[in-house]
Amino acid sequence: MSNITSNDVTTIDTDFLIVGAGPAGASLSCFLSRYKLKGFTISAASSTAEDPRAHLTNLSTLDALRDIGLDEACYAIGRQDEQIHHLRWCESMAGEEYARISSWGTAPKRLGDYAVASANPGLLDLPQSELEPLLVTYATTHGWKLRFDTKLLSFTRDTRTGNITSILRDTITGTEYRIVSKFLFGADGGRSLVNETLALPMNTKPGGITAWNILVECDLSHLMQYRAGNLHWNVRLKSDDDWMVILRMVKPWNQWMMGAFPKDSAKAKKEWTPEQYKEVMREMAGDTNAEVEILNISKWRVNEANAEQYSRDNVFCLGDAVHRHPPVNGLGSNTSVGDAFNLAWKVDLVHKGIAHSSLLETYSAERQPVGAEVVRVANYHLRIHMAILQILGVKGSGHTLEERLAGINLLSSESAEGVAKRAELQHAMEDMQHEVHALGIEMGQKYFGSAIFDRDEAEPWGPVGAEIEDRVLNYVPTTYPGRRLPHVWLGTHTPGKLVSTQDICGKGNFVLLTGVSGAQKWKAGAAKVGSELRLPIKAVSIGPMADWEDVYFEWAQKRGVEEDGAVLVRPDLFCAWRSTRKFEDVRTCTDKLREVMRGLLGWNNDRTMQPWVDRLADYGKE
Repeated sequence: MSNITSNDVTTIDTDFLIVGAGPAGASLSCFLSRYKLKGFTISAASSTAEDPRAHLTNLSTLDALRDIGLDEACYAIGRQDEQIHHLRWCESMAGEEYARISSWGTAPKRLGDYAVASANPGLLDLPQSELEPLLVTYATTHGWKLRFDTKLLSFTRDTRTGNITSILRDTITGTEYRIVSKFLFGADGGRSLVNETLALPMNTKPGGITAWNILVECDLSHLMQYRAGNLHWNVRLKSDDDWMVILRMVKPWNQWMMGAFPKDSAKAKKEWTPEQYKEVMREMAGDTNAEVEILNISKWRVNEANAEQYSRDNVFCLGDAVHRHPPVNGLGSNTSVGDAFNLAWKVDLVHKGIAHSSLLETYSAERQPVGAEVVRVANYHLRIHMAILQILGVKGSGHTLEERLAGINLLSSESAEGVAKRAELQHAMEDMQHEVHALGIEMGQKYFGSAIFDRDEAEPWGPVGAEIEDRVLNYVPTTYPGRRLPHVWLGTHTPGKLVSTQDICGKGNFVLLTGVSGAQKWKAGAAKVGSELRLPIKAVSIGPMADWEDVYFEWAQKRGVEEDGAVLVRPDLFCAWRSTRKFEDVRTCTDKLREVMRGLLGWNNDRTMQPWVDRLADYGKE
């Protein structure tokens, strides 16, 4: 990294430039720094997020943060258990309750599913305003440079060298300067200049409703004993006002994000003043004298957009720059971190010359379908919310109190219409499980493409077990190539602390998992192929008297191969390949593993390896 000043313009040379320091950009800098890569992150904002914004942190994100050792810090400040136990629909916080469901992995019948899915002890309510400082601190203490109050003005790519020249402006001093980088990452949000400049094709549906977020301090602890939970729809049917409010717990139980939505989105409504927001908060608290402080007010619009591709050449987009949707399911920041975790190890290997540049093409191939599905599911579940509000009588409610309460009154009616309405509400509550217990879409991604070696599989991939019934709700751990490595607790022959399969894998490594009878030949093959590729492949045996004990015999049930077979795990904890047939000796194991690794790294038969070999020789001298 160097600075050159000419004609009063400073040019900074670096390998990596990340635009945006939100969950996508900040986590990418963390994941790149784990490979001892250094670069710049810039943000047009003056600091990390002041507003809580995104808040639910699911198991896939916690697995990624666990891989770099940030999980304990997240659990130290995040909220769990009764603080996230319910999603409620009520008249007001102090008033009647119309419906509730258990949420975010807390339903008794789902606890086991979440325990099986990850070594992490459940989902967290960890607001973006608290997560971002953790990420930024990790990155900047591991060699990364961060500049706030810095705006990207434009960038161009030199087609000869591939280098990218970005023009930046310090918004405090007005000074403009250049950064020349080998890679550019656009994590610059829903109005992404990087995406716009690349002209990535977007699938966008128009017409999302407008809502307001108001960060409020108001002590409601006296109300929460029987109302615990982090999301509360205050439908306000008894109010003449045309707005309903969802209260989201930020800090229990005195800081809240108040989301204001029109009861009828077809009607244009005048925005409330801060004093009106205070009045509404007191109304919901049932206390006209309650102390209320407005900390921030922001406006947003429901989006339904996703990019058809995420990158071009050595410029990449991630996070809201390529997938935008309402905060239903809590998938926004989680999907952004997933983008970064997928991309970082590929950039590392290509940058170091260990992999062919074609490996970078698999980022878009793998993550674009995930983002498109998240956008679809989040908007679908928003429509379920609207259906519930219709059942309760919120949408299209009349002007008189009797008209506004018609839906609620019908729910308590003995008439046939009442029976039908109650059945309709029950069905809608069951459907809401797809938002609050969507373990399948959180953990059950399947990657396709050249960074997955699945040609040895006897059958093409398809949902299995409970996933056949419902892929959004259900996640079935499997080692099928392209699926997440199953979590299994392992121990030692002399009992000690248990560790997860996810703990012995990852950490920036390719890891080969095998059994007792396959240990010798696969370990020898991994050592040889790793030496040839200049990419260490960590080989681990699991079984009696092996490197790790399969203490509950769960790995034997989930590994999907015979004891002398092997499962190859990528640095992002996804299974890349597994040996579905028997390999008799070290030579055949080595030959097969070489074939697999060369394919994964992009060195297939129609690409010469010589440029890669030359680059490796140079890299060894650095």
